[in-house]
Amino acid sequence: MASTPLCIGVVAPLTGRLAPLGAPLGYVLRALAPDLTHLRNGGRRYEVTVAVRDSRSEPEAARQAVRALADEDGARIVLTMAGTRVLPAVADACEEAAVPCVSTTFPWQAYLHARGVGREHRFRWTYHFAWGLDDIARVFAGLWEGVSVSGAVGCLWNDDLQGRLLRHERYGFPPALSGRGHRLADLGAYREPAGDFGEQVGRLREHGAGIVTSAATATDLALFHRQAREAGLRPRLITCSRWLTYPHIHTSPDPDVHAELGDARVATLVYWSPGHPYRSGLDGITCAELARAYQEDTGAPWLQPLGLAHPLLETAHHALATAADPADRASVADALARTRLDTIAGTLDWTTGPAPNIALLPLVGGQWQPGPNGPRLTVVTNAGHPEVPLTGDLTPAR
Repeated sequence: MASTPLCIGVVAPLTGRLAPLGAPLGYVLRALAPDLTHLRNGGRRYEVTVAVRDSRSEPEAARQAVRALADEDGARIVLTMAGTRVLPAVADACEEAAVPCVSTTFPWQAYLHARGVGREHRFRWTYHFAWGLDDIARVFAGLWEGVSVSGAVGCLWNDDLQGRLLRHERYGFPPALSGRGHRLADLGAYREPAGDFGEQVGRLREHGAGIVTSAATATDLALFHRQAREAGLRPRLITCSRWLTYPHIHTSPDPDVHAELGDARVATLVYWSPGHPYRSGLDGITCAELARAYQEDTGAPWLQPLGLAHPLLETAHHALATAADPADRASVADALARTRLDTIAGTLDWTTGPAPNIALLPLVGGQWQPGPNGPRLTVVTNAGHPEVPLTGDLTPAR
């Protein structure tokens, strides 16, 4: 007897401002297509389809995409990544539609707070894997400690959710850095996109900060760095999460931005690289092989989100293959809750996360350094994760 076909739904930013950041997910969907045509569960073979809906980089369009996947495509599970407002909209819509969801790309504290719940809340349908703000703080502190600079660390944080959480006395940088001897100096909240950083540059001088940490866009960080230089200030090290985990050539078309940030040698978090020692449990590909295939097939440099997009599909396949009834969404959600899976990004374990519905990824520290084909991300610190090899030395700006 023919089995019920299974549909994996994907909400991706195919158009709009986030479209360049959706490229790795699109590539992985194409690359894994042959491995997703069918699966086996309990001795039975199931046909599998993948339905992709465009979030258009907007929350409401993302919610509409979820409804279409659930009602029209019959998705048994929905996957998504990218967008501090879009991703929570997808997760909330999945919770409302009673369809399992797996997401990734930003700190788990932001995932919870953007959805208006606390650390102890347990969702029925929605699961997330990433790292924490505290993990970013520890990696960044290790980078700061690798540079001999006295004075405060200037904090360039916006006035939105990301900035508020980074400042948070319980979830942000201050508690994570307690006892490490770093003095954080808030340079003042700003609205994105920024038009002027005169106030923040003034506070940088006032506090004598030789290091700056931020979560700014590439364009905003370049503007801040240029205005600081024009004021005679030269941060020895800038650490930046969020947008600068991508090459700045992917997040801004402005060559002036590229030149400014190339000169700044921004350090950032690294959650995946070709040197990571992991292998996919779905198609057997290694990190180095995936990065090389992406570069050969697209002509573009590898991107960290490849290492997030691939595990999304690995997790969906695993949940459908191990669910008591893969055609039943509640069974698929139950399978996600008990998942511990070795992936190309490392082990994802939803049974021991820092909060219900959360699995952690390891973080190490990297720096954007000049290379023959543009900016090159090197791994420069691996404290806590020595299995990830170092590929360069931390180099302060001169």
